[in-house]
Amino acid sequence: MTPSSAADNAPSPWWRGAVIYQVYPRSFRDSNGDGVGDLPGLLDGLEHIAALGVDGVWLSPFFPSPMDDFGYDVAEYCGVDPLFGTLEDFDRVVARAHELGLKLIIDQVYSHTSDRHEWFKQSRRDRNNPKADWYVWADPKPDGSPPSNWQSVFGGPAWQWDGPRKQYYLHNFLTSQPDLNLHNKEVQDALLDAARFWLDRGVDGFRLDALNFAMHDPGLRDNPPSDLDIAMVTRPFDMQLHIHNQSHPDIPLFLERLSGVMAAYGTIFTVAEVVGDRPREEMRAFTQGHRRLSTAYGFDFLYAEELTAETVRQALRQWGNAPEDGWPSWAFSNHDAPRAVTRWAAPEDREKAARCLMLLLLGMRGNVFLYEGEELGLPQGRVAFEDLQDPEAIANWPHTLGRDGARTPIPWQAAMPQGGFTTGIPWLPVDPAHLPLAIDHQAEDPQSMLRFTRALLDRRKHHPALVTGELELLDTPEDILAFFRQEGPETILCVYNLTPEKQRWRPDTAFGKFRRLAGTADTAEGPPPEDLPPWSGYWALPEEA
Repeated sequence: MTPSSAADNAPSPWWRGAVIYQVYPRSFRDSNGDGVGDLPGLLDGLEHIAALGVDGVWLSPFFPSPMDDFGYDVAEYCGVDPLFGTLEDFDRVVARAHELGLKLIIDQVYSHTSDRHEWFKQSRRDRNNPKADWYVWADPKPDGSPPSNWQSVFGGPAWQWDGPRKQYYLHNFLTSQPDLNLHNKEVQDALLDAARFWLDRGVDGFRLDALNFAMHDPGLRDNPPSDLDIAMVTRPFDMQLHIHNQSHPDIPLFLERLSGVMAAYGTIFTVAEVVGDRPREEMRAFTQGHRRLSTAYGFDFLYAEELTAETVRQALRQWGNAPEDGWPSWAFSNHDAPRAVTRWAAPEDREKAARCLMLLLLGMRGNVFLYEGEELGLPQGRVAFEDLQDPEAIANWPHTLGRDGARTPIPWQAAMPQGGFTTGIPWLPVDPAHLPLAIDHQAEDPQSMLRFTRALLDRRKHHPALVTGELELLDTPEDILAFFRQEGPETILCVYNLTPEKQRWRPDTAFGKFRRLAGTADTAEGPPPEDLPPWSGYWALPEEA
């Protein structure tokens, strides 16, 4: 252990080290019996979120949309889809969140819109209208084929022929999600106006969806092949290195314009979602200095099929402790990825694994994103093919777990129909296996995952080393992960066994003696054990502290 080198005594911004709870509104709570979660339902559920002890809420899209991609196909940037409520409902959510001490972060989707957005309707009319250059249009090759070999994330070419313009338009996702042309300053201005609209209504930050898809290579050069083993391929998209259809070097310049807008509103939190083969390079570019974004996260864990100590070590090594290294954010699960406890643990180990994963996520240096239901230890929901809603899940059935199983409704009341989520028929079925894990059931059980999560979050808040401290990895056996978190005079040892077998390890006596601060149920008290049970871990303080 080395003393902290931090010399700057200025207080950290509120978001540094914050824990943010993600709400996927369709599945959180339904107030009107139509089977879809909504803003009044969120309003009713905010006290549950506040009781966890988190710092804020990230609310996934609720904007007007045809829902081809469940809100990430935005048809109007400055409104609320009637499915979710009204602008007045949104204002009530903001006010109540602030009353409860919660910050509110919302999604902004700047890379594309719905094809039913008025901008696109006008853009596709002809090549001379005022919004003709607001989207990415290109002529076909002489043989009529698409302008480049770019592939869509959701399968097939990333170009769609459009009869009215007699051109192709770019869509990195669904064909109904045409890409905006952010090289056009007028498009940037319109998006910045949308940001002002929500900042004026009191939001505290933005998550920028698929940010590195926001600008393309104007030369439309072909992407080179990835040389990925065909056995690992689930879609043509995987067979290319995405050099020219994303990650353009002008994206950070647009972020500086966005940062300039937000500067007038105080301390606004911004986090970029970064998808791709070079996430660290782009995350550094997006967060560099004080004129861009607060933080960024990649997919180190969200799509990982297994979790090992070395996986975590590699992810943590990407981020140094120096200010110029930036500040990371971490998520194990979200609306786009199968739930981590199902991906990483066998069914018989999932209860233990859920606790160990929560202890790990809350111990890592950076911001933490908890996905709704993670505090309950929910496994991936079971959804039959005939009940699937997600186009990606349907296209890849049955080769992947899909996104619908991570989006099934939250169980509020174990004994109520549909788990108390709705009085109607839910948009996705409630998994019967989730009912014993319902919020009301766990709130009454002092040994439950929910109570464990609340206790950990409370403990974390009282120890600055766990919130904003530096991180130092320790030399350990391959299957053991251990690191120090340090802030000022406080040092905390974090140790994890991420395997289904017992492991033996104890910190070197040169570090002194420790006493446990928190841990999974079988390692929660007394001095650190030498034998670490399967899927277990602990936080420990020096004995003299």
